[in-house]
This record gives sequence, structure tokens and C-alpha cells, in this order.
Amino acid sequence: MKNVLLVFSFIIPPGLFAQQYNVLLVPDSLRKNANVVVRYEERILEIKSPGKATEKERHVFTVLDESAADYGRYVTYYGRFNSINYVNCTLFDAFGKELKHMKKKDMPDRGVDDQMSLMLDQRAKECNFFYRTYPYTVDFEEEDDVDGILDFSDWMPLHAPSMSVQLSRYVIIAPKDYRIRYKTNNCGIKPVITEDGGKKIYTWEIKNLPAISMESNAPPLSELVPNVMFAPSDFEAEGYKGNMDTWQDYGKFIYQLVKGRDVLPANIKAKVHELTDGLKDDRQKIYVLYDFLQKNTRYISIQLGIGGWQPFDATYVATKRYGDCKALSNYMVSLLKEAGIKAKYVEIMAGKNAPPMVEDFPSSQSNHVIACVPMLKDTIWLECTSQTKSPGFMGSFTGDRKAILIDEDGGHIVSTPKYTSEDNQRLRVVNAIVNAEGNLDARVNTKFIGIPEEDLHYYVSEASKDERDRHLNESLNLPTYEIDKSNYEEEKGRIPVMKEYLHVTSVGYASVTGKRLFIAPNLFNKTGLKYSPDSVRKYDIVYNLAFTDIDSVAIQVPGGYITESMPQPVKLESKFGKYSCSVKVEGDKIYYTRLYEKNKSRFPASDYAELVKFQEQIYKADRTKIVLVKKE
Repeated sequence: MKNVLLVFSFIIPPGLFAQQYNVLLVPDSLRKNANVVVRYEERILEIKSPGKATEKERHVFTVLDESAADYGRYVTYYGRFNSINYVNCTLFDAFGKELKHMKKKDMPDRGVDDQMSLMLDQRAKECNFFYRTYPYTVDFEEEDDVDGILDFSDWMPLHAPSMSVQLSRYVIIAPKDYRIRYKTNNCGIKPVITEDGGKKIYTWEIKNLPAISMESNAPPLSELVPNVMFAPSDFEAEGYKGNMDTWQDYGKFIYQLVKGRDVLPANIKAKVHELTDGLKDDRQKIYVLYDFLQKNTRYISIQLGIGGWQPFDATYVATKRYGDCKALSNYMVSLLKEAGIKAKYVEIMAGKNAPPMVEDFPSSQSNHVIACVPMLKDTIWLECTSQTKSPGFMGSFTGDRKAILIDEDGGHIVSTPKYTSEDNQRLRVVNAIVNAEGNLDARVNTKFIGIPEEDLHYYVSEASKDERDRHLNESLNLPTYEIDKSNYEEEKGRIPVMKEYLHVTSVGYASVTGKRLFIAPNLFNKTGLKYSPDSVRKYDIVYNLAFTDIDSVAIQVPGGYITESMPQPVKLESKFGKYSCSVKVEGDKIYYTRLYEKNKSRFPASDYAELVKFQEQIYKADRTKIVLVKKE
């Protein structure tokens, strides 16, 4: 699904001349922890009507080192909804001396290839000075005309870690009667509002924002830095008019884009009845039609004009046998309708680390479309772009978040399935032999359940053999090893299961020193997570994934050895999770068990010292060894 981000323009005040780009003029407070400094930024959006606007933008970046080299490159896009009036790009050295200048006519023009779309109506202009003498400054300026407004860009001056900001400004110019909607987050910045004739001018400004250093398991950047969200009230694009004062109003606009696009050709109608008329259970009908969708269509993105928001009709998908997320989801809804099952079209923000929906600010906050079928006691969710995914499983891509269900009466906020530590499990059983030379021979049977199954599902269903082999050669927690046999078996379902069988050998796994044999019984599941005890935590600690890991290991050792030392059982239980492990030796066999359970959770920064201790105990326990000594 396509989101339009309105880009805005930077106008440098008359007093700011090129020599002021001298890097020595950047205060030390803005150099600290920074690899790029936003020297000046201004974005201007002038709204002419609900469907037309002019956008200007100016970005002045001082790039301090190679890690920020991407800021020395400028790419701008144009297409059905916007045309570029002018672009100017200028390069300055560390002392503010102009080195190069590039205008629109000098910039290479290319088609856009997002690696997933069959057709896009966008093209791109690109400026790259290929300058590598740090520090340096670039000045990018652009003006666009916009024909079709469906969204406004948000303002987040500090939009990346290791970035600092000297001055950033956001300006909206609109007719007096045009209602601008905005929501301020993490700051008390209010707009300065002035009037000029029949126009109202809103100005937001911020100065001297130091760079921040991101911490592990921190909240998303949008929760940590000042930002303002913007959205129109009334809007228009390609003759379609809408309002987004409420989610219901927003949904009414989307509904008009989808309405009437559910007509199936006669042959597909007949196929639906052939597949489902003999089935009495609606759930079974849903699964059969979802399987039909997966086997007879494929995902191809097509983004042309309003097609970034409007699905191709069901007949198009049935004929072409492809579509994007909107088209395929609409097609699935159409198939189910023909079978007498009422399904819904749902907009959602997809992605493993997608930001949560801001529920109290109706606006375009989606990048994907799925389908769902509300049942009497639950709802079946369907990801329609995958040819292999289990029906009902949303996983980390679209699970556990808010979405907008589109119905005849408008939009409604709904929740997708949440996956707990009981749903997400990795259950491993290992039977291994360690010989007198310390070499390991292990048969490993693992069940990956729920979200832990996702990666393996990809490697088994979609990846090439080379990709799968590379994954296997990097997936186990051993210094050196070889996998000579592997086998997989998938059980589809609302919580899918992947069974993995591996035969693993590892030369020198156990250390042999004289008559002693040192064996780490935790063969494959050592945590690599440690926190620095000296750090002062600033931000909350966030765990986005709940899981349970259970390992049962049996290791046969050479005869003639007795136990010299053995680690004591460990049992930890705290707000951060549960962990236990234990070892016992019976004859020539070592038995090891391990359990680690963690819930999706969030903790204040004040809990950091306690977390460091908890994680250090797990790290240490995972690496304990048994010492066996040869009997005299």
C-alpha cells in the first residue's frame, strides 16, 4: 500500500551566508555523539485547496564522518501526484567554501524500481557529489506542485540517532477556513499562528537539539524525540473526496475506493461453489478458499496514481492472477462473499518493528492491507500476499497491533492476534555423543512454534538452497560444525509448527587436557545478550517478543570417566522472565535441561541494574562446564 509523504521546503534566512556553513561554527554540544548536524531545515506546505498544494523544502546537513555519508546524497521523487518545479544542490567544504553546484537539469533522471512492483508511476532525480573529505556540508533545496492530497508528512526534526539539529522549522500556509489537524508528541511546542489576507500561517520551530545515543531494547525513536503529526480534515485526490476527522470518516473514504470492486468472473464463481458447496463448516470454507488464493495468485505491486490506495477489481486479479496487498485482499473478500461468508478489508501498519497506531489521531497510518473474517467467537485473519503462510497466522509482520477495519459505515479500530510465550516456543531435544578426542556427534530435533517458526518457514518455503545452507551454517551456537543431514516438516495452523531434524558434527567441541574432559552441556542455545553494568540507562527497556525455550540434552561420554566438578542448578524468577537449568550425570551419560521464558513487556530505566544482574546470571549459567576426569 502506498503512503504519500508531503515533502516541504527550506528557506535560509538572508543573514545565513555560505561561510556560516563553516564546521567550526557548530557548537560542541551539537557535535557530541553526532555524525551529522542539521544546520538549517525549513519545510513549507502551502495548501491551495483540499486537493492541491505547493511544497518547498530545504535541508542543510553538515556530514561529520563516513558513517553519515548517506546524508550527502539527495533523491527526490515525482509522479502522478507531484511535479518538481526546481531542485538546487550545493556542496561546501569544511570551511564553508562552495565546491560544486547542481540544478534539476544536471541531475540524472531514472525510473523507480522498488524490487517488488510491476509498475510504478514515480520517477526520481538524484544528486550525489561523491565527496569523501570530511567534514563537509550539503545544501538541498526543492519546490514541488502537488495534485492530490491524502496525507501530510509529520515533523520529526531529530529523525535519526547520532543526528543533532541547530534549527528546524515547519510551516503550513492554508486558507482561513481550511482546518489543519496536528498532534504534538514529547514536547510542548505550539505553533505560532498568524494571518495574511485570506490565509492562515502556522509555524513550528525548534533549535539546538543534541544527538541521542540509542540503547539496546529502547522504545522507538518517535517516542523519545520531539515530533508533530499532521493530517488534513477534508482532502481530495483524483476526484475522490474524503474527511479524516474520525476513524469512521476515514474508513468511509477507503470504502468508496473499494466499493463495487468485488465482482468475480463466471468461471471463478463456479470454482468457488465447486470448492465450498459440499462443506458445512465456514472455517473449512475459509481455509479452502485461502488455499485457492495462494495456489492461483502471486504478489506483485502496482502503484499508479490513486492505485496506491485503491485495489484493482476482483475480475482483474482473477484474470491476471496477480495483485498487490490491496488487490489480493479485496479478491479474497470477494471469493468469500461468493461462498456466503462476510469478510472485511483491513488497513494495517506492517513490519516487525512497526510503530504502534496513534489511536487518538485519525490519519493515514497504514502501509499494508489484509483480510479478516469475524466469526461468532473469534476472528480469522488472512495475509493475502503470501503463497505459503498458514491461514490465521499474523506473526511478527502484522500480529499484536491495532488496525482499521473498513466497513460500510466507515472505519473501526480492531486488534490483531497477540502471541504469548505459550504461543511462541522453541522445544529442542538433543541426543549426542562426545568421544575421547572431544569430537561431538549430535542428533537434534527441534520444534519451532509460532513466531520462532517464521524464519525457518522462509528458508524452507521460499529461500534458495544456497540461502538455506548459509543459514544452517550460521544458526548454531558452536565455534565450528558441519551439518550433513537436515529435514523439515511443517504443520500449518493458526499457530504454525516447523519440525527440524539435524545431524551435526563438531570437531574439538569438548576440551581435552591431560586426563580431563571439559564439556559444556548447553550445546546449542547460549544467550549472547549482555548489558554493560557501567552504563547509565536513560530510556525504558522494551521487549517486543514473548517466547519460551526448552532444551533437553543427553550426551554420552567415553567410558572410564568420573565427575570431578559439576555446575549447580540455577533457578531465576523475576519481572524480566524465568530461567532454570540443571545437570546430572548417570553412568556415562550427562543430562541437561534448560528453560527460558520471557513475556512481552516494558520496564522503567530504573530497573536497569536489576536487569543487568539477571542477564549476567543467564549468560554465565549458559556457559558452565562439567569436568570429567579419567579414572586411574
